[in-house]
Amino acid sequence: MTRNQTFVVEFILLGLSSQPKIQTGLFVVFLTFYIISLIGNVIIIWISKVDPRLHTPMYFFLSNLSFLDIWYTSSIVPKMLVNFLSLKKTISFKGCIIQMCIHLTLGGTECFILLMMAYDRYVAICSPLHYTSIMHPVLCIKMATGSWMGGFINSLIHTVFALHLPFCGPNVINHFFCEVPAVLELACADASLNRSVIFFCAVLGVSIPLSLILVTYVYIISNILKISSSTGRKKAFSTCASHIIVVCLFYGTITFMYMRPGQRRVHNQDKMAPMFYSIVTPMLNPLIYTLRNNDVKGALKETIKKKSFARN
Repeated sequence: MTRNQTFVVEFILLGLSSQPKIQTGLFVVFLTFYIISLIGNVIIIWISKVDPRLHTPMYFFLSNLSFLDIWYTSSIVPKMLVNFLSLKKTISFKGCIIQMCIHLTLGGTECFILLMMAYDRYVAICSPLHYTSIMHPVLCIKMATGSWMGGFINSLIHTVFALHLPFCGPNVINHFFCEVPAVLELACADASLNRSVIFFCAVLGVSIPLSLILVTYVYIISNILKISSSTGRKKAFSTCASHIIVVCLFYGTITFMYMRPGQRRVHNQDKMAPMFYSIVTPMLNPLIYTLRNNDVKGALKETIKKKSFARN
């Protein structure tokens, strides 16, 4: 590396469009998504805390997921919204690394949280008599803590490897945030090792949890089919349906993004996938869990009635 070589101090984010009118429309759309996501996830956390009937492992993990999703979208959308209305769409080098680190931490954590939720449903359906003894509060806290630690370790690995690369220009990221594959394209050195690390971590942090979730649901479905009552089967399926939908939405797009070793980036597609699992899915999660969950809907209606009655 020559002495007169300069290092990047800021990046320019190209975003989703360069057309001012389209950017204004996108600002309105993503601001709406963000508000819905914040309100929905806050409601999930709030109702899980105030209603004693929801003080169960299932809603403990759901609250973790909602808390995670609030920060997942918040690590991207506010800066994204500012850039829609700004002429200078920049982010500092440190800011980019911090955004990348937070996003990777939360994305990795969500992979593990969804696995913990699948295990909770497995115990509830396959070992209902031992559910309370197996899924005790201490184990739930350990499982949640392990999920957050796993997400942090995943982020730390990618961040450390990225910081070992020199960034001396160009500084234009063809993305709407500092997604690690997009940032690696700007490195002034060979980033093939980093891409191999991404694939290896994706195998450990995405493929293995997804495989375990699929195996878990094979056992769950086989046990549900053994239930003689059609009402019982329907109720058992309904408790799993929301989780299955969320798993399909999240893992489908994140697998597309990180499980492609040696392939060149397809920029339009590589913007759509992160937009879906980082912004759209966190917005849909509370809607899926509330609209399809009678316990949450009932608790929400009863809490609102109590609040209204107390005011009167």
